[in-house]
Amino acid sequence: MPKFLAVYTMKHEDFARFRNLPKAEQDAIDDESIPKWMAWEERNAAAIVNRGGMVGKTTRVTKDGIAPATNGICGYLIVEAETAEAAARLFEDHPHLTVFPGDGVDIMPFVTDPPE
Repeated sequence: MPKFLAVYTMKHEDFARFRNLPKAEQDAIDDESIPKWMAWEERNAAAIVNRGGMVGKTTRVTKDGIAPATNGICGYLIVEAETAEAAARLFEDHPHLTVFPGDGVDIMPFVTDPPE
């Protein structure tokens, strides 16, 4: 079955706004979203090939050297699905979009064998 990289994205200003909330409000969002995230993973366990993880600040390597960089990527997951649309549908109710201030999940097919 085809495998897809699902990349969680979040706008920097939305992340900053979340981190500027009082700690109690951040904790309330976490308390709501973490059980929903775990339930989402349980519902979709058959499609999840690699749970991936969340990522932090970016360091970019170019021909000009190594430097800090920014992008909207905040995590990833690898899923199996018949089509890219079917993979995308897995994320329609994901807490990254419904509770956390995430702005999207980008779905990309692997064209070579992905890690298990």
